[in-house]
Amino acid sequence: MNIHEFQAKELLRRFGVATPDGRECTSADQAAEAYTALGSKVAVVKAQIHAGGRGKAGGVKLAKSADEARAAAAEILGKTLVTHQTGPGGQLVRRLWVEQGSQIASEYYVGIVVDRTTNGPVMMASSEGGMDIEEVAAHTPEKILKAPFGSDGLLADDAAKRLAEGIGLPAELVPQGVALMQQLAKAFCELDCSLMEINPLVHTDDGKVIALDAKINFDDNALYRHPDVVALRDLHEEDAKEIEASKYDLSYIALDGNIGCMVNGAGLAMATMDVIKLNGGDPANFLDVGGGATVEKVTAAFKILLSDANVKGVLVNIFGGIMKCDVIAEGVIAAVKEVQLGVPLVVRLEGTNVERGKQLLDGSGLPIITANDLDEAAGKIVAAVA
Repeated sequence: MNIHEFQAKELLRRFGVATPDGRECTSADQAAEAYTALGSKVAVVKAQIHAGGRGKAGGVKLAKSADEARAAAAEILGKTLVTHQTGPGGQLVRRLWVEQGSQIASEYYVGIVVDRTTNGPVMMASSEGGMDIEEVAAHTPEKILKAPFGSDGLLADDAAKRLAEGIGLPAELVPQGVALMQQLAKAFCELDCSLMEINPLVHTDDGKVIALDAKINFDDNALYRHPDVVALRDLHEEDAKEIEASKYDLSYIALDGNIGCMVNGAGLAMATMDVIKLNGGDPANFLDVGGGATVEKVTAAFKILLSDANVKGVLVNIFGGIMKCDVIAEGVIAAVKEVQLGVPLVVRLEGTNVERGKQLLDGSGLPIITANDLDEAAGKIVAAVA
């Protein structure tokens, strides 16, 4: 689950992280009022969408008066921002964050992710603030410093000091940097985050170390512990099909292709998409029905696939272990009968009750194309949508 920048900053302030003062706005008049209330000579009007690259897309503007803030807000609100993270369709701006301007002396990067090699969180810091960390990693990896820490969120003093000094914070500001990094580490673990980025972290001309921007993603499996975080969810920022899938505990991610994929298991999903690509096709989604799906869940998954106008064909690829092939077959048959199937459907089943599943499909009288293995299935669906 993702949240907006202003929401991330509100959460971080609970842990003592210094951030600029600001106001959430949904209208141009509110932006003008926010400028006046903040009392700074310069304010920053920022589009609030779940994507980076807002500034390059025209979603961040400076204002030196209430009128300028109103004009900037009027220009940004209702605009569809297209960034490297939104995809070609872009994202409509419905909210703004109007923030006090900061006299920036230097910019840095600080981020936290879960490191699978150490089985715990790791803080990364770099002197290259304001840049995409992927670019830094690709071209100047030596500029990224790392410090693993425990799931208790306690980043050791010496580790935090090494990072703060290593990225070039002035000596007199290192204690502030150490405190902020330790606050971030605590927040990351207590909030069950999967990603936290402060880009840029800055120090100002008046000697303050502050989080100028903030991005937080959360582990969906731990959200039951954080109802206050769940309340921050903005459904406008999510794909409608992904929202519907979450109601049935389905793992669904929309992609740009035209072949809908229904599988059970993340590894099988990745393999299915790879083989579709190898056969010259393009997957339209990643949809994992899991290991204990019911007929109702499979039917719901099928409806979600067919609700995508870009889907020109569907491939069902199930390996039945816990999931039984006859249950999948019953779900597919029920879904095809309930919706008007206007696209080719290829089904490949293997595993528990596979013969019973094939019998159900063959006896359904429905236009279902069957396959015996994944490569055959991928070839048939790619040929069918060509």
